[in-house]
Amino acid sequence: MDKRKLGNSGLEIAPLAFGCNVFGWTADEAMSFKLLDAFLAGGFNYIDTADTYSRWVPGNRGGESETIIGKWLKQRGGRDKIIIGSKVGLPMPGVGQGLSRAWITREVENSLRRLQTDYIDLYMAHTDDPDVPQAEPLETFAALIKQGKARAIGASNFQAARFQQALDTSKKLGLPRYESLQPHYSIAERNEFEGDLEALCLREQVGVICYYSLANGFLTGKYRSKADLVGKARGSSVEKYMNERGDRILAALDEVAAQCNAKLSQVALAWLMARPSITAPIASARSLDQLEEIMQAVRIKLDKAQIDLIDVASRQ
Repeated sequence: MDKRKLGNSGLEIAPLAFGCNVFGWTADEAMSFKLLDAFLAGGFNYIDTADTYSRWVPGNRGGESETIIGKWLKQRGGRDKIIIGSKVGLPMPGVGQGLSRAWITREVENSLRRLQTDYIDLYMAHTDDPDVPQAEPLETFAALIKQGKARAIGASNFQAARFQQALDTSKKLGLPRYESLQPHYSIAERNEFEGDLEALCLREQVGVICYYSLANGFLTGKYRSKADLVGKARGSSVEKYMNERGDRILAALDEVAAQCNAKLSQVALAWLMARPSITAPIASARSLDQLEEIMQAVRIKLDKAQIDLIDVASRQ
C-alpha cells in the first residue's frame, strides 16, 4: 500500500488511521487485539491513541487504550511495523493536565510504561494550552526527541493563529516543529478546518490526520431518524446532524455510493483522502466487520463530479 509523508517528520503512514479511543470502551481487550491484528494485516500502520482514552467510561481512569496497545505489542512484537501516535494535555481527572514542562515530562513516562515501548512515534499536544508560553512545550518535546522517547511531534485542536505562532516559535528558537495537526474534520464538520487552518497546513507542509471522520457514525448512514439513536453509545453526538443539511449529505453519499458500489462510510473516507490537505483520516471500529468496511475505503477513487456533488450538499 502506498504510504504518505507526514509533514517533514520522516514518518510515512497509510492513508487511513485507526482510532484506538474505542479500546476499553466499545471494544474489550480481546476484540481490540483482533482489530489491531487485522488492521496491520491489511497493510495499514498508523494507530492513534492518547493518555486520556477512555476515561469517559464509568469506572475508567484514563490510559486504558494505551494499556491494551501495550499488551498487544508485548504479545505480538513487531514494534517497527507500527506507527503509534499518542497525545498529552487533556485532563486526567484528579491528576493534572496542560502542556507545562512538568506535566509533559511526567505523562510521557506514564504513556511509555502503558504502551510497553521505549518511544512514541508521534507525540502530540492534545489541545492548546494558553497558560504556558508556546516555547515551553516545544522545548520539552525537543528534549524528548533528543532522549529518543519521541520521533516526531504534532498538535491537535489548535486554532490557526496559535498554530502559526507555534510554528514560528520553533523556527525562531531552532526547535523541532509540530509536523502534524489533528483537527475535527469531516463532510459533516467543515468550517473548523477549512479556511485559514487548512491553508496554513498546506502552505507549511504540515501533515493532517483528522478525527471524527465519520461524524460519530452519522456518515455511515445507519442513523436516519432519532429512533435509530436509542441505546447507541454515540447517539447523543449524532442528533445534531439530523436536519435538512444532514439529509442532503446522506442523499449525496447514497448517490455516490451507488455509483461506486460502495458503503457510505467508504465514500465519506474516500472524500477526505482525496483532499490535498489530508494525510489520513482517523476512523474507529468496534468489530471486524466494521473494520473491514472502513479499510476498503482506500480502494475507492472519487472523480471530480462525485467530489463536487458531496461538496455542494455539505456546504455550510
